[in-house]
Amino acid sequence: MKSFNLDKVGCTLSCALLLSLFALPFVSLQPNRIMPGQSIGLLDAANPNTLIPLLPMLVLTSLLSLVKTAIRTRLVLTLLTLISLMYTVGASASQLLIEANPLARISLNASFWLAIFWLALLITDAAIKLALRPLPRLALVTLIVTAVMTLLTSGHWDSLSLLREYHNQTDFWSQAVRHLQLSLGSIIPAVLVGIPLGVRCHRSPSLKAMVFPVLNILQTVPSLAMFGLLMLPLSLLATSYPLLAELGIRGIGAAPAVIALFFYSLLPIVSNTVLGFGKIDTKVLEAATGMGMSARQRLYLVEFPLAMPVILTGFRVVVTMNIGLVAVAALVGGGGFGTYIFQGLGQTATDLVILGAAPTLLLAFLFAIIIDTLIALLRGGRP
Repeated sequence: MKSFNLDKVGCTLSCALLLSLFALPFVSLQPNRIMPGQSIGLLDAANPNTLIPLLPMLVLTSLLSLVKTAIRTRLVLTLLTLISLMYTVGASASQLLIEANPLARISLNASFWLAIFWLALLITDAAIKLALRPLPRLALVTLIVTAVMTLLTSGHWDSLSLLREYHNQTDFWSQAVRHLQLSLGSIIPAVLVGIPLGVRCHRSPSLKAMVFPVLNILQTVPSLAMFGLLMLPLSLLATSYPLLAELGIRGIGAAPAVIALFFYSLLPIVSNTVLGFGKIDTKVLEAATGMGMSARQRLYLVEFPLAMPVILTGFRVVVTMNIGLVAVAALVGGGGFGTYIFQGLGQTATDLVILGAAPTLLLAFLFAIIIDTLIALLRGGRP
């Protein structure tokens, strides 16, 4: 068995991939937008010609996943399998709708989503085994996203209910911009306040003892409760000062969302700033002082560069957290992709929910990858 060099992780993932594709429903044929539909397996949904690109890729990927060799070839085959799967589901949807009624919809089912998950894990496993450096890792993610977006914009998926929901939402990209504005707009003031506060807390244990309990309490307040608590005072301010209302500071809308996200962002930024400064070797600080650096020069030229990877780790937590929490802010009129999530829940339209949830997950993932790359580069290429 040693000579065979079995890859247990790859074997497990490839088996899970095959079971998901052939034992679970691949798509659902619904009579209309909201009615439950008939579950259809992969072999029944796609004709033999449609399966020609996918099946050989599945076989080769599964076989290569069994052994610990040829990792680069496995990575390429897994990427081709991912693209083939997305091509197959688009072609299958078009074929199934030929004889269906005009209101019929094709929705993605468990088999497809699980297959995407297992393929993503196989790609991640191959990238780890290849020990890809930060920039090649980012290039790999960019390649995958570009390939998928090219397939989506080509119209090949337009028969799917998910893309029909997208085409029905004329404000999709304005909601995307709104989502980013709320997510990143709350982080900028949190960084401007949190990093200096973290430096002061590092310098003063007494200040740290006062600040951290307050930030911990703010972090434990549920998001909906936080939005609700902010609605009343902001409404009173808007009523008392009409100028504030004209500026957009009201009980509903962007104001409560940005303020709540600002509060949630403080603890990770402040705590990671304190942690980053605390990890700096005192000998380095003594050497900087011995070279004649002033306290300001030592702060900006020595302490901040050394603490920056840890600070960025907190920034990564904040960005991914805020992108998710903005979806909840749609309940108070904040806008963003959460609008589609709650509209879909109210209308029992699963694909509309996915239209809001999938871009939210993708945004969080992409920002996390970008910040991880920056952190690794600051650490000299180490993960």
